[in-house]
Amino acid sequence: MSADRRPTDPAVSVVGIGADGWDGLSPSARAVLRDADVLIGGARQLGLLPAAECAGERVTWPSPLRPAVPGLLAAHAARRTAVLASGDPMFYGIGRTLAEIAGAGALRVLPHPSSVSYACARLGWPLEETETVTLVGRPPGSLTAALHDGRRVLVLSAGASTPGEVAALLTAKGFGPSRLRVLEQLGSGREHERSGTAEGWYHPPGDPLNVIAVECVRAAGALRLGAVPGLPDEAYENDGQLTKRHVRAATLAALAPAPGELLWDIGGGSGSIAIEWMRTHRSCRAITVERDPGRAERIARNAEALGVPALRVVTAAAPSGLAGLPAPDAVFIGGGLTAPGLLDACWDALPEGGRLVANTVTLESEALLADRYRRHGGELVRLAVAHAVPVGGFTGWRQAMPVTQWTVTKSPDGAST
Repeated sequence: MSADRRPTDPAVSVVGIGADGWDGLSPSARAVLRDADVLIGGARQLGLLPAAECAGERVTWPSPLRPAVPGLLAAHAARRTAVLASGDPMFYGIGRTLAEIAGAGALRVLPHPSSVSYACARLGWPLEETETVTLVGRPPGSLTAALHDGRRVLVLSAGASTPGEVAALLTAKGFGPSRLRVLEQLGSGREHERSGTAEGWYHPPGDPLNVIAVECVRAAGALRLGAVPGLPDEAYENDGQLTKRHVRAATLAALAPAPGELLWDIGGGSGSIAIEWMRTHRSCRAITVERDPGRAERIARNAEALGVPALRVVTAAAPSGLAGLPAPDAVFIGGGLTAPGLLDACWDALPEGGRLVANTVTLESEALLADRYRRHGGELVRLAVAHAVPVGGFTGWRQAMPVTQWTVTKSPDGAST
């Protein structure tokens, strides 16, 4: 081994390793590990390296991991450092964290086939048509948004108990007939598969290194949740403070979520706007601000139930509760429009190109929106929905309260379009 790293060398080599250990590594990956002065990884991964081949100092990741990364990299900056990762380091792996902290240019990444690649190879599933959900460090509810009748999903397990948790969640969400296959120790000589239906899952916890293949089958009579905004109102626990589905769909269309964007949902109520914003893409983020503690707790329950447990709920009144929040890409105001300074605070927080959508059913708030429309432009519309209901032995229309909606995009000069 060399005692010092040459200035032209990458600061860190990131080597993917599978369950087959040293035998499954490419010659180039073996060479990097043999040459390393420092080997950093999880205890299981480090244990796969033969001491006779890899004599570098072994450092096990501490917990929590991410805060320790800068210090560990700095401590070994002058030495040849190799980090071990499970499978492909850039697929739900440590590679992402290292790239964000050290910069992509400081890394040399040597990927190994991921567990998802192995699973699709074993199952005969096309990788590009198979959705992947990780439950490593995330609650089981994260899987909910991926459940659609006839779809195939691969679940990255957090451990031996994850298959049982997934089976219970599928059953609770109306997908009990779904077929589960648990693929353990993929790529090694100890590969093993267990199978069954979610509602009939009887297997005890097995190997902690597993991937769960789900063939989704919705039970007869189970509530169907589509992939676009406008979920059925009955999907939400609520106390009446709920943006109804037709207005909700129109509101999400006006907000126009895009991958990676952040929404402020002011006056969250039941959380429906923020929840359906996040369901449009797994990278969409949202913060809902709700002053009522009971409603804030209900929002969190709805987010968990509908597959977006990462929704951040701030229990506070606006505009004071907005202080310190990251800048939004879009703002929805569903309540509290008459609170002094709220509209100004939201407008000031929006960057160039940011969108603001506000809904109201009261004359007082409508007057505020009309004034802002005169000052800033945008679009002012009235949404009216009527439902057919029994009228004696006949059928008639029952009109819901009309909703006035102001939609505006902030332009470079602080005005609007």
